[in-house]
Amino acid sequence: MARLTRITTRTGDSGQTGLADGSRVAKDSLRIQVLGDLDELNAALGLLAVEMRPLALEVIIPDIQQKLFSLGGETALPGHEELNGEAVGLLEMWQENLNEQLPPLEEFILPGGTRAAAQAHVARAVCRRTERSLWRLSHKEKVNFESLKYLNRLSDLLFDLARFLNHEAGAEETTWKREK
Repeated sequence: MARLTRITTRTGDSGQTGLADGSRVAKDSLRIQVLGDLDELNAALGLLAVEMRPLALEVIIPDIQQKLFSLGGETALPGHEELNGEAVGLLEMWQENLNEQLPPLEEFILPGGTRAAAQAHVARAVCRRTERSLWRLSHKEKVNFESLKYLNRLSDLLFDLARFLNHEAGAEETTWKREK
């Protein structure tokens, strides 16, 4: 059975949209802002997946995209929780594995290097914005704390992933040079 039979419904033409529980909210509400940020993050990760080459990393991005859809489900259905400590732990494990293969970070780095690494930095920045949006929502409504932790760890993982992608490609990291 098809879940989505039509994309165009015209029900949002008045500035309202539906949540998963059937309630209607303004399209500029904080909850919808979080959903839009999650959508943009997932799209940025899709672009990153196209750019990534190391086969060992192929499982990471699709898993994260699935978890972000679950987080979107939480957001679209107030009071519902999907993500848990296991999801956060998996990000931490991946990050630890990446860090074991990287030289120590001695200075701030500028986003760039390979296309894949630059895209990982874009996804990281979108992730940080998404996290800020979810925190704003949490000040007004109940939000799954594990989801907040997930986004925080995800942005860290994306930073390390960018470094790893540059390292694997032999690309130099450009460090920030503090003006004196």
